[in-house]
Amino acid sequence: MTADPLLAPIKVAAAGLHAQSERMLVAAQNLANARSTGATPGADPYRRKTISFVAELDRQAGVDTVRIARYSTDPSPFRLEYNPGHPAADERGFVKMPNVNPLIEMADLKDAARIYQANLQVVRQAQQIVVLTIDLLRAGG
Repeated sequence: MTADPLLAPIKVAAAGLHAQSERMLVAAQNLANARSTGATPGADPYRRKTISFVAELDRQAGVDTVRIARYSTDPSPFRLEYNPGHPAADERGFVKMPNVNPLIEMADLKDAARIYQANLQVVRQAQQIVVLTIDLLRAGG
């Protein structure tokens, strides 16, 4: 089956919108939990979440799209922060802190938002082309 040249860009951009909205959600969750520690001494804190994408052929539309391959967690080590009065402090007074770097999350959030906006613009442009094509067909008929 051949792709509809008017609707294929919308399908590709829609997949991109979904992927980037999920990416923004993951970054927002990480930012929201950047200081979430365990509740008991020595307990593990929040572990940074990650998201992976893969290209996928949409056979019906005949175009490559993006889809979420998997959600996982970042295996990097937790930071230790000296805070002996904290409920999660170990016997030495150290608290395990999440492996979230707010600067990385903000950069990822900003990048995802820009890509989201670009995909949204593709949808808008494609819709305008569809409307123009319909108008031309009406005028010619």
